[in-house]
Amino acid sequence: MANQTGLQLASIDEDKPLSQHKQQQINIQVPSSRPPPPKLPRSDLITGPREDYLKIGVPLYEASIKCDWKAAKAIFDMYPEMELVRCSITENGETALHVAASAKGHKHVEVFVRNLVDKMEKSDLILQNNNHNTALYLAAAAGNINAVKIMVERNKALLTIAGSNGTMMPLYTAALFGNEQVVKYLYNNSKDLRDDGWTPQNRGWLLLKCVENDMFDVALEIVKTYPELGTGSVLGVLARKPEAFPETKFSFISRTINWGKILYYKMHVTHQPSKHTDPGVGCRSGEPFPEIKSNIIRRTYKSVSAFIGGSHEKEDNALQLLRIIWGNIAKKSRKEIDDIIRGPADVKQDDKPTIGIVDQTLKVQRLISERIVNMHVEIQNIIRGLPVAGKEDQALQLQKLISEHIAKMHVETQNVIKGPTATSNYPNVASSGNTNKTYSSRILFVAAEMGNVTFVIELIRRYPDLIWKVNDNNQSIFHIAVKHRHEGIYNLLYEIGSMKDLITPLKDRKDNNMLHLVGKSAKQKRLEDVSGVALQMQRELLWFKEVEAMIPPSYRERKNKDGLTPYELFTKEHKDLVTQGEKWMKGTASQCMVVAALIATIVFAAAFTVPGGYDQDSGPQNGIPVFHSKATFMVFVVADAISLFASSTSILMFLSILTSRYAERDFLESLPKKLMLGFAMDANHHLRVCCGACPPIYGAAICYFSFPKQIVAELKGFIGGCLWELEDDDDVVKMLPP
Repeated sequence: MANQTGLQLASIDEDKPLSQHKQQQINIQVPSSRPPPPKLPRSDLITGPREDYLKIGVPLYEASIKCDWKAAKAIFDMYPEMELVRCSITENGETALHVAASAKGHKHVEVFVRNLVDKMEKSDLILQNNNHNTALYLAAAAGNINAVKIMVERNKALLTIAGSNGTMMPLYTAALFGNEQVVKYLYNNSKDLRDDGWTPQNRGWLLLKCVENDMFDVALEIVKTYPELGTGSVLGVLARKPEAFPETKFSFISRTINWGKILYYKMHVTHQPSKHTDPGVGCRSGEPFPEIKSNIIRRTYKSVSAFIGGSHEKEDNALQLLRIIWGNIAKKSRKEIDDIIRGPADVKQDDKPTIGIVDQTLKVQRLISERIVNMHVEIQNIIRGLPVAGKEDQALQLQKLISEHIAKMHVETQNVIKGPTATSNYPNVASSGNTNKTYSSRILFVAAEMGNVTFVIELIRRYPDLIWKVNDNNQSIFHIAVKHRHEGIYNLLYEIGSMKDLITPLKDRKDNNMLHLVGKSAKQKRLEDVSGVALQMQRELLWFKEVEAMIPPSYRERKNKDGLTPYELFTKEHKDLVTQGEKWMKGTASQCMVVAALIATIVFAAAFTVPGGYDQDSGPQNGIPVFHSKATFMVFVVADAISLFASSTSILMFLSILTSRYAERDFLESLPKKLMLGFAMDANHHLRVCCGACPPIYGAAICYFSFPKQIVAELKGFIGGCLWELEDDDDVVKMLPP
């Protein structure tokens, strides 16, 4: 492929959805009908003298890629006779418009493109580079929505000119790169994909890319117009998107947000201009995705709703899309539904057939060698065992012996070739035309593995027999849910009644039942949902106990092919997690106990250093706290006592954690309860620490808000005297009240 400076799009597979990491270089296989040759720009600068290209072409390229219209206009005005707007400035055939339209994210793209388009004829916009890409195609790939609007308004024929060697429509390219605004605008102007260039095949590609990039509203419009495009491939993509179907529980705030949304919509529609007003403002009649001018009310509403209640528009569209596609598929015959749900067979690209053939050849060679050696030994025995006079008998015996060995060798050779080696040891080697196929992309099981609860429920609702389906490993969707720790799908077992007793005992090919599967350690991604290794271990134990109660008692001690019971497998798989949990618990308890001991010391001392001090006058009140009759003083005393009790309890809890045995079952209840109680007591005395740790400040606050002004004045004098004595470099003890 020639060198180029614009977006280079190389190949995709029409039958498979494109992965995210391949979006930068895409190229589709050329269909049977070859595209017409591209309408190339003038190549005067490229084919002419090199000095002219360096003098004109390079500066124009720099101005175009930087979207510097002032510099570009100066070059256009300096050489008007060259018609530079129609000249290619790269070896790949890009004009200045191509380069500017593909400048992703530049803030001056709109100004540059608008001014450049004004200097061009309508036919100049359809100029293509060597890869058949127009400037609109590159702008759609880059997501420059304003540049796309300018070019489409000038020449709508650009929408039907395919790029990437005539195989990819601009709308498909925008969907491929996830440019949602561009996709909606181009779809509004595509006459429901009935323009020239659209076929059932590329409409299906567009639908897949819209679903892959979460543009469910566009995908929904496509499926409504072309129901036949809703195939198993689209279902497979939706199955891998659990985030598109969140389980939403509407609270009071959510209902308020939805009510505000409806109210705003009514206000907005009421004040929309009619179709006889300026067509550039508001929404155009008949468009599935009308362009709404943003205002401060709309921006404020969207920000508040996204922060408080979130937006459920995409989720609603995804659910509608799923229901329409699955509703159409559910009307088909049972065999067709099963074929769609099962998905395509896996294509195994390995060298096992070659290995099998080589192994068979070696066995045949070894067999022949053994037969020849045995025949030689027996011939020598015959020759040595008979007298010379019996040569005729020797010849007959030798002839008989050789015939027997040849016959046996033939039979054994055929057994090696046709035997179990070719079929059982090497399943990819065909025997009698049959192969053992595997299906790892079963839609239902992909959804179960991803935890896509809503998707699974929608499928089962229209086809209840799906709960009995098993994968290549003889596992149901509930086994997959247990294996990957998806409680939403597992909880569906409680909805099917006694039928669960027929599903839970199922064993896979290694004799693992459902309890064995939960005994295996969960993936790190699922464990990361819980903070703290000890609490992760607790969650694993809770899963084990839950599944243990679900399956029949007789299956709880069954052994798999490795000779392990579910509990033994659990202990083996979670050995490292127990060790890490012990280390985490000890570290957390040690740190928290230091804080609790420090605060206990402070609040204990604060109990004897009450705010305001004690009455020093001789009399019945001598030695009694000055503020003992105030309600706020009683609050201080009670808070200090509670804080001391809480900190002491916290120390004891953390100390008991440090001295625990850390057995596997201790992580289920004992250790987490002690940790939570220690945290609760720690938080409790943190709320009251100011009362115990800073009694002078607390007392000052009490006096300021509650006590007579003269007492406040005396307290101010006391604090001032303490500070004055400190400034005289006397002992700090002088700050203490008498």
